[in-house]
Amino acid sequence: MEYSELGASGLSVSRVCLGTMTWGTQNDQSDANAQIEYSLAQGVNFIDTAEMYAVPPTAETHGTTETIIGNWIAANPARRGEFILATKIAGNGLPWIRGGGDITGEAILSSIDASLRRLQTDYIDLYQLHWPNRTSPHFGKHFPNHIRFSDVDAGAHSAQKLEILEALDACIKAGKIRHFGLSDDTSWGINEYIRLSEQHNLARVASIQNEFSLLHAKDWPHLVENCVHAGVAYLPWSPLASGALTGKYIDGARPAGSRWSYAQRNRLFRDTDASNQAIKAYVEVADKHGLTPAQLALGWVNQVDGVTSTIIGATSLEQLRDNLSAFEKPLDQQALEDLDRIFRNYPAPF
Repeated sequence: MEYSELGASGLSVSRVCLGTMTWGTQNDQSDANAQIEYSLAQGVNFIDTAEMYAVPPTAETHGTTETIIGNWIAANPARRGEFILATKIAGNGLPWIRGGGDITGEAILSSIDASLRRLQTDYIDLYQLHWPNRTSPHFGKHFPNHIRFSDVDAGAHSAQKLEILEALDACIKAGKIRHFGLSDDTSWGINEYIRLSEQHNLARVASIQNEFSLLHAKDWPHLVENCVHAGVAYLPWSPLASGALTGKYIDGARPAGSRWSYAQRNRLFRDTDASNQAIKAYVEVADKHGLTPAQLALGWVNQVDGVTSTIIGATSLEQLRDNLSAFEKPLDQQALEDLDRIFRNYPAPF
């Protein structure tokens, strides 16, 4: 396993991060225990979760994934130091979490304490803001004029950010969290947090996790360049486009128990004719090079300049083994050239 620096945090994280959002719906405690044990044995030292998990998010499953991880930590207290643990505070819009309200300083304080209780640990290594208070161009909202940046009150949002930073800084000084990061945010979001942290001598953002895959690479080049030069780790989530790049949903297939067979909070916005055609072409490349579609797609994300650690998820040990094998050796030049030809034909298929 190879490792990278998590931005300017001083932490060293594995090039692959174990995502956990299916734990509590598609996976139970036993499955989670097995995935944690296997991942640690392979050198993975980075685990990501969130207070809103499991997914799809519901009032009943809110906090379930953190509880499952906490049960493993409680059963293995001497092993807590073997991995970097990341979790996230939910943004606005979920009525069963803080009444669906914005992230505030008060929400940061209460949510960190709640996550610590569920996780049964004294500290969180990386505490992330799951999505910003303003609407950001994520979850299928990245085409021009889908949202209007000019309608945002930048001053009001900057004031909110300062309040959030002050709460995060207090929690770092109290030893409850070590670093903080962003998720589903933009270059302006990153840079405004950096500006405020420098102006007020507060904690500095360490990372951002955004969707990034062969089907959705809108962060390249501008946001990724921003991260590289600002010392902010870039953590792709959904590198398999919610499982689509495995090929299992081609031509409308919906395998029983698969993620797309569940109701989706943000609808199946990745399921388009263009995506379907692109995936078919990528599967052909995988077959040509003796790889599984997942190995090909994950290998491509891993070789993108600026990527720090790729967040993967699996609903079985077989899937986890397949995913982790993608990080054992780089894709060869011919495979990359084959992928590039397809990517140029389908740069934004959803």
